[in-house]
Amino acid sequence: MGDRPAITGTRVSVQRVAAWYKMGLNAEEIVERMGNLNLAQVYAALTYYHANRVEIEGYLLAEKEDFERLASEMNHSV
Repeated sequence: MGDRPAITGTRVSVQRVAAWYKMGLNAEEIVERMGNLNLAQVYAALTYYHANRVEIEGYLLAEKEDFERLASEMNHSV
């Protein structure tokens, strides 16, 4: 995870919670999906996301670009 912000005491990144949120899940649904987080932790991550949107959106964009690059490389190697 490097220097990316994470939920204290877990290995869950704020970026991961933000991605679920952007897919339309609410905080309660994220808790259900993640299993190892409580509601306060998810709200804290979402608060961080909203306060630092440019930073987190940058991480999400980089992750998407990496995925697309790897998918393209896989398609060309087949």
